[in-house]
Amino acid sequence: MDIVGITKVLTSADVESGYRAGIFSMADPQGGVITWHRPKRRAILPLDTFHISRSLSTLLRRRPFKVTFDRAFSDVVDACADRPSTWISTEFKKIYGELHAQDKAHSVEVWVDGELAGGLYGVHLGGAFFAESMFHRRTNMSKVALAELVSRLRAQGFALLEVQYLTEHLAQFGVIEISDRKYRARLKEALQFSCSFG
Repeated sequence: MDIVGITKVLTSADVESGYRAGIFSMADPQGGVITWHRPKRRAILPLDTFHISRSLSTLLRRRPFKVTFDRAFSDVVDACADRPSTWISTEFKKIYGELHAQDKAHSVEVWVDGELAGGLYGVHLGGAFFAESMFHRRTNMSKVALAELVSRLRAQGFALLEVQYLTEHLAQFGVIEISDRKYRARLKEALQFSCSFG
């Protein structure tokens, strides 16, 4: 169990402080509370070893889509929450909206034929980016969003891309797990950077 705390009230400042301390919060829709998590093993995507398949590489070269950043943040969050079970409550939508207004949360949008086809969002502090959630409405468009995020973070000199938990889906991109101790050391270093999302 990686839960380290429970609360009923949350602010954007609380969420930011949590990230800086190496923990993150999620809404528990059944319990009506907010839980704080510190996994013993933390998943990160090393920016210098990001891996994409040959088919995705071909798709990225063809570019039958348009990519934007921070153009439709609330729409991306809504799309990420639009599933049978989600931790992204109405309260969290409001909090991430506040962080976005403070230039601390960002989105990647992928458009096909003028419609939002995929995307992701996360929080940016210093040289660290904490990816929260992604979605797709057309095949491979969330993968495109992730590839575009990595490209942006590399270009802007980021030091850390955290994705919370390792899944089979994320493993294909080169996501690895490190201990909580190593993660906090990397986080401390990354927070010393002064990176712009651009």
